[in-house]
Amino acid sequence: MDRGKRPGRSLAARNNQIYMDLKDIVREHALPFLPAKSLFRFTTVCRDWRLQISSPFFAHNQSLSCRSTSGLFLQTPGGSPSLLPIGANFCGVPDPFLRFLPEPVDIRSSSNGLLCCQGHGADKAYYICNPVTQQWKKLPKSNANHGSDPAVVLLFDPSLLNFVVEYKIICAFPSTDFGEATEFEIYSSKEGSWEIAGEICFGARRVIPKSGVHVNGVVYWMTTGSILAFDLTKERSQLLQDYVARGILGAFSGKLCKANVSGNSIIVYVLANAHSNTMQMGSNTRMWSEKQRIVLDSKIVGDVARDYSVLHVDGDIMVVHSRERVYSYDFKSRATEVMSNVSDIYNMRCLPYVNNLVSL
Repeated sequence: MDRGKRPGRSLAARNNQIYMDLKDIVREHALPFLPAKSLFRFTTVCRDWRLQISSPFFAHNQSLSCRSTSGLFLQTPGGSPSLLPIGANFCGVPDPFLRFLPEPVDIRSSSNGLLCCQGHGADKAYYICNPVTQQWKKLPKSNANHGSDPAVVLLFDPSLLNFVVEYKIICAFPSTDFGEATEFEIYSSKEGSWEIAGEICFGARRVIPKSGVHVNGVVYWMTTGSILAFDLTKERSQLLQDYVARGILGAFSGKLCKANVSGNSIIVYVLANAHSNTMQMGSNTRMWSEKQRIVLDSKIVGDVARDYSVLHVDGDIMVVHSRERVYSYDFKSRATEVMSNVSDIYNMRCLPYVNNLVSL
C-alpha cells in the first residue's frame, strides 16, 4: 500500500519544484522588463515579490531592461503637463501634473525615465525628476542665458556597472558675442556644475527648441533650414544642410532618423552619411536613406491622408496626430491603434517617456 503512494508523492514534489523554478524564473528574468505601473500592481502578489520590486538593485536592473517608449508627456506653453500612455495598462505615474515639484514647471526634455523640467519662477530653475518615484533634484543656475524657451536635451543612459545615476544636459543657445552663431552649455551630474563648451557653430539659424534628440553620443536639433549636430565626446558641431524643413527627428536602429509625411504615406529616413556634403561632385552617396514607408490602417484612421502630424518616432513605435485623434503604429506588428482624442497640438511639446524605476 505504501509503495503505491510513493509515485504520487514524488510527482507532487516534482510539480512543486517545477512551480518554484518557474516562479523564480519569472521573478528574476521577466519582472525587470515590465513597466513601473505593472510592477507596483505586482507588489501585492506576495511578500517575496514586494521585497524584490522594492529593492534598489531591482530598480537599477529594471531601468536597464525596460527601455521602450511607454507614453508621451504632453504640454502646451504655460499649461499643466499630462501623460498619454501607449497602452493604458502599461504606463502610469502617480501625479502626471508633476505637483510634487516645488513650483509649476515646463517639461523641456526626457530620457529613459527621467524628465528635465524648468520652473516658472524668476530664476527659471532646472529640475531633474522621475515622475514614478517622485524623486527630484534642483540643478545649480546655468552660466549663460538660455532664453525663454531653451533648446535643452537630457541624456541619461543607464549603466550596468554604475549604480550611481549619471546624466548630462546640453543646451544650444544663441551667441551674444557673434551674430548667427550658436553656443553650447553642458551640465554634468558627475561634476555637479554647468560649463560652456569652447565650440561655436557659425551659420546656424534659429534652433527649434523642442526638436532635440540624442543618438549615440551626438545631439541633433532642427533649425530653420538645416540640422545642427553636436558631438558630446569631441565637443564639435556640424550643420547637415541636406534637409527638408518638415517632419520630426528621432532614433531608429541606433541612427538618427526623420519622419516626413508624403501623400498618404509616412516615410522614415535614417542618416546614412553625415558628411555627404563634403563628397566630391558626381558622388552617388546620399545623406539619407529610406528605411520604411508606412501607410496607416484606413479602417482605423479613415480618410485622413495629408493631415498627419508625426509626434514621435523610434525603432519600436510611431505616434501620429490627425483630426483630433492620436494614433500609434507598431513597427513590429504593423498595427495601427487609436491612443486618445487630442483636439489641438499646435505648439504642444510632445516628449517620449519610459515608465521605469530609475532612482535619483
